[in-house]
Amino acid sequence: DILRTSEAFVDEMNRGLRGEDSSLMMICTYISPEGEIPPGEPVIAVDAGGTNFRVALVRFDEKRMPVIDYFKTYPMLGTERELYGQEFFDTVSQYLLPVIDRSRKIGFCFSFPTEILPNKDGRLIMFDKEVRVRDVEGVNIGEQLLKILKKKGVAEDKNIVLLNDTVATLLGGKASNPERTYDSYIGFILGTGTNTCYIEDNRNITKVPSVAMQEGFTIINIESGGFDKVPRGEIDIRFDSSTDNPGAQKFEKMISGAYLGRLVLEIMKIAAAEGLFSKEFAGRIREIRNLTTRDINEFTLSGHFDCGNEADEKDRVILYYIIDSVLERAARLAAANLAGVMLKTGKGKNPCLPVCVAA
Repeated sequence: DILRTSEAFVDEMNRGLRGEDSSLMMICTYISPEGEIPPGEPVIAVDAGGTNFRVALVRFDEKRMPVIDYFKTYPMLGTERELYGQEFFDTVSQYLLPVIDRSRKIGFCFSFPTEILPNKDGRLIMFDKEVRVRDVEGVNIGEQLLKILKKKGVAEDKNIVLLNDTVATLLGGKASNPERTYDSYIGFILGTGTNTCYIEDNRNITKVPSVAMQEGFTIINIESGGFDKVPRGEIDIRFDSSTDNPGAQKFEKMISGAYLGRLVLEIMKIAAAEGLFSKEFAGRIREIRNLTTRDINEFTLSGHFDCGNEADEKDRVILYYIIDSVLERAARLAAANLAGVMLKTGKGKNPCLPVCVAA
């Protein structure tokens, strides 16, 4: 029920803004959506996501178009093996060294639940998306990174701003279409994990009195992957217990890329045990150790899977409907998420002045 789910989402948003118990963290970013981009000034841009770690040197030209002068992509630290915090920060600093002398400013897009501080540094709450790094929870990410850089001989003081990937996405949407007027903006991530951010009236952020007393608006990082007021089935609960962080990020585990393939595999194994598939295909399912979201996507596009005998069309049809149902549920939950934000703000009611969703 999209409307009922949206209303529950709004209630959790309000509770989180008041500092009450809520499954939505409603993290104050201390970042305003207002302001102009200074042309010609290079900035070191860092992106730590659930799959990739990227470093770039970016500036905007006189037409406000981004110019990328350096770009490197690495596997996200902690995805291939578990790391300790010291190795994590050492490696990040090493990735930054080729461009560290090109700018005083570092914008660090950090895609994990983080308490943003008034100085725009961030204290890690936890890693999610199955990223495994130990001894970093509670650490100020920017402060620790700058200490390591100093030890490696970087003399110049750097200004680092930590922001969530949803916030970067919202601001990217604002920057990419400066001529168009929108009623408001939403940043929405639906990739390895999921999250949402939006622009809130400062008066409503009562859990941060210093912000609530100021005129204006601030971007709020909802941490929507943690939303838990949504109906789950027995298989959701069983699957959740098999993940690295059981009981956490319940909403994320129902809609995002790190989990959908594995959730479908859990359903397939139970369906096989309950006799929905032929004996041959059920035997093949029992042998599958891992199924990715890419795998299920390719099956729904092509209709082909290693089902054994090509004549056994029934297995493929049943499998297609199982996957299609999981994806439709994910789509409805994503819609409820976005609708909840718009219902909360009351924005976008005028069709000539819509809300811009940067996804």
